[in-house]
Amino acid sequence: MKKKLNLSFLPVDLFVAEHKQPPFLSKNPFGQIPVLEDDDLILFESRAISSYIAEKYKDNATTDLLRQGDLKEAAIVKVWMEVEAHQYSPSIQPIIYQYFVAPIQGKTPDQTIIDENLDKLGKLLDIYDERLRTTKYLAGDYYTLADLHHLPYTHYFMTTPYATLIDSRPNVKAWWEDISSRPAFKKVSENMKYGEK
Repeated sequence: MKKKLNLSFLPVDLFVAEHKQPPFLSKNPFGQIPVLEDDDLILFESRAISSYIAEKYKDNATTDLLRQGDLKEAAIVKVWMEVEAHQYSPSIQPIIYQYFVAPIQGKTPDQTIIDENLDKLGKLLDIYDERLRTTKYLAGDYYTLADLHHLPYTHYFMTTPYATLIDSRPNVKAWWEDISSRPAFKKVSENMKYGEK
């Protein structure tokens, strides 16, 4: 759901380690982005930030990305948010790091790490494909934060030679095409260029 909010974006220069300097560390002691400042509240960790925004700016049942109006639906959303955080992200992140970040840092990508994680990701995507055979989105027939949290890493992954892992699974491919074509993500993805080779 697109939220029309008045936001100010403050860029952080990662290449000069601005995120490791005291002013930034006072907001996130782990020295990682993103950070959200909302009046006197400072949040870090992207999943916590997105949950906070989804809850704070929910205006009706159709924009309830956490499905809080139904206890069982909300529980399923939480399950798939946990799957993304503890299964999907740890499998796809090392691939993205090796393929895109290592070369920027002057390192040679470690193909062994890529291959090991491609194997893990493939097995996980088999489970996703079966799940998405019976539901349009991961938590049901409604778009939620469980889907949204998959967008950043998958966006970059789809620009690699390994995108066939998603394209070869029809239900995962249809799901990806759906969530990545949403107007709000299309607008955000215009600024996600570092992964394009």
